[in-house]
Amino acid sequence: MRDLAFIGFLVALLGMGFRRPFLFVLAYVYIDIVSPQRLTYYLLNTVPISLIAVGLAVGGWALADDKRDMRVAPRQALILLLLVYCWVTTIGADFPIEALDKWDWVWKALLFAAFLPLTLRTRLRIEALLLFMILAASSIIIVGGIKTLASGGGGYGQLNLMVDNNSGLYEGSTISTVAIAIIPIIAWLMTHGTVFRPDWRVKAYGLALIFACLLIPIGTSTRTGLLCIVLVAVLSIRAVKKKARYVAMLVLLALCAVPFLPSAFTERMNTIKSYQADESASTRLAVWQWTWDYAKTHPFGGGFEAYRQNHIRYDLIDTGGKASGPVDKTEMDKARAYHSAYFEMLGEQGYPGLLLWLVINLVGIVRMEVLRRRYRSGEDDWAGPLAGALQSAQIVYLLGAGFIAIAFQPFIYMLIGAQIGLDTYLARKRSAMRFQPMQRATGDPMPS
Repeated sequence: MRDLAFIGFLVALLGMGFRRPFLFVLAYVYIDIVSPQRLTYYLLNTVPISLIAVGLAVGGWALADDKRDMRVAPRQALILLLLVYCWVTTIGADFPIEALDKWDWVWKALLFAAFLPLTLRTRLRIEALLLFMILAASSIIIVGGIKTLASGGGGYGQLNLMVDNNSGLYEGSTISTVAIAIIPIIAWLMTHGTVFRPDWRVKAYGLALIFACLLIPIGTSTRTGLLCIVLVAVLSIRAVKKKARYVAMLVLLALCAVPFLPSAFTERMNTIKSYQADESASTRLAVWQWTWDYAKTHPFGGGFEAYRQNHIRYDLIDTGGKASGPVDKTEMDKARAYHSAYFEMLGEQGYPGLLLWLVINLVGIVRMEVLRRRYRSGEDDWAGPLAGALQSAQIVYLLGAGFIAIAFQPFIYMLIGAQIGLDTYLARKRSAMRFQPMQRATGDPMPS
């Protein structure tokens, strides 16, 4: 029955796409985030639905979409340049077979991110994209939130998010980062949305979804999620007028929540202070040191999956409850993953790839700040808060990325595509507004 439900939804969505081709784009977004082929038993996992959806999306745009005043932003060119660079490093990868496996999905994420802004020509499309992204992610987040409430917390690596495959958004630290990053966007949809008008039902669902997002780091017991919660709370201060009262409310809510936190979560968070006794933290530091040394002799990176060649040694402080005090132990390990998007880029794509990736992200933060300040009021007063929400989401991602190897996470590149789409849409509107007075003064007809 579950297979039939997924198939029925996708057939209906794709069918409507033949009347409104932009729905093909949204269908691909849903497929890429939720991965319904991984949730079914027989039918969808035998059909290349992702390839079909992206083919229909590009074809629908090429044949039916309006391309007047089409703009290609510099960041789209940078994304394509990063795509080409990754292709070159994949050809000469240290582990060519394994590198091809990662390349198989990375190129799709990058190419779709460069293509996506071309389709975002209206406010409605930008909002529809964000709405689909939020609702698709919420299908995972709500399940995790319910299981966290039902079980009192899942524990690190133990919360089952519909599938046993620990990859994509179904990985604990990744979904924790994404869940917290999208909170500002949910808040924007609750106040400025037009697809679903912000009545009491929309606000009630939005608040419930935000609560579920906050439960995900608790259910997964991820330290990264806790840091992201603190950051999004700090970033949200700039959007409120009575800042002192707001900060006091946040502190009060945090203090009230502490007694209800499961022991698995609090024990996991305590390892932040005693990281030298935690194997996960110690191996990360050792891998980062290995990656730094590796980049000195391989400045252009070793291609995807280059971490497989590492051999590391690290020291652990084992207290073990002994009265004699802590005991130092030296451990050995190999083929440990990067556990950081920054070191992932450095080890796999070298200094040029890391620089490109940083520029793509940092330019987004700067451009959203420009739009946030420019559109604080006026006819497009919705655009400033949206730019701020997208900026906050990216800043939270960059914090989470410091502890998870998610440099090529497709969900984040969709957010970057939404940023570029918003930027180019507002640029077209400004250009049209400048042209109208000139047209009235000269009497020239408006271009079709």
